[in-house]
Order: sequence, then structure tokens, then C-alpha cells
Amino acid sequence: MRNNKLRLMFAGLLLCAAAMPVLAEEKSKDEKKLETSSGELDKCAVKPEGQARVVDRIKAEFDVNDARVQGLRDKNMGYGEISIALGLAQSLPGGITDDNVQKIVALRQGPPVMGWGRIAKELGLKLGPLQSKVHKMSANVRKSEKAADKAGKEKDNKPGKMDKPEKPGKMDRPEKPGNSGKR
Repeated sequence: MRNNKLRLMFAGLLLCAAAMPVLAEEKSKDEKKLETSSGELDKCAVKPEGQARVVDRIKAEFDVNDARVQGLRDKNMGYGEISIALGLAQSLPGGITDDNVQKIVALRQGPPVMGWGRIAKELGLKLGPLQSKVHKMSANVRKSEKAADKAGKEKDNKPGKMDKPEKPGKMDRPEKPGNSGKR
């Protein structure tokens, strides 16, 4: 009887171990890179001036307004996630429409909660081009951040223009005695 219990427990463990890879989907290389670039956008947005740069970049890249970005922020999405959602919506027929964006957000936030790779697969899209786009956005934001920091440092380090000290006037040469100045 004891042997049967051990066999049954062992069989159960093997069954659970076999089912684990199915339950825990492995993220693709593109999905990992996409999440890394997305996280970089979120890091850039920590400072108020960085947040403005990220929002401006999102608006320019996807041709959306502040209301669209803020609407997605209200759904507890980070700026990186917003970029991914808008990028996926842009690739769908019709582009960035309320319906396409809502569809993607609903898939992301679940239930069941889906990863970006699974969402893209379900919509018949590829993550590679989107990963490249989000990475470029992140790089552009960092580049503009460095330029702004550099400009700020130069401004802080540059001393104010000092007035030149007055030059003393030319002194007259004393005349030599007995010299009338003519030769």
C-alpha cells in the first residue's frame, strides 16, 4: 500500500512537471527586447522633464494627442506599455482607433492577462518591427535627455561675462631737461 502511494505521488509530480512549460509560456527574444526597451522609456519618464520628452516622443511617433496618452495612463499603463499598445494598434487594419486600442488593452489586462508576444500572435502581428520602433524611441529620448543635460551643465559652468578692467591711460613721458622737442 505504501508503495502505491509513493508511485501515485511520483506520477503526480511528473505530470505537474510536464505541464509546467505549457502554463509558463517562454518569452521570445523579441518580446524580451521589447520589454527591455519599454522599461527604458519608463525610466526616462521618472523626472518631470523626462516625462514630457517621453510623452512628446509618443505623440510624434504615433500621431496621437495628450488625451489618448492620458487615457492609457489612467488604465495604469506605463509609457513603455503605451508605446507597445499603440504600435500594435497601428499595425492593425484601421490603425490607431478606439476599437483597436481597447482590444489590445483588454487582451493585455485580461482576464486572462496576456503577454505582448501572445497578443501579437493572436492578432496576427510580429513583434520584431515593433521592438525596433520602441528601441529607437527609447534611444531618441535618451539622446535628447543627454543633450539637455549637457546644455544645462554648460550653462551652469559658464561664468557670467566679467567686465574688463579699465586700462590705465597712457602716461605722458616726462620731458628731458634742455630738450625743446625739436631736433
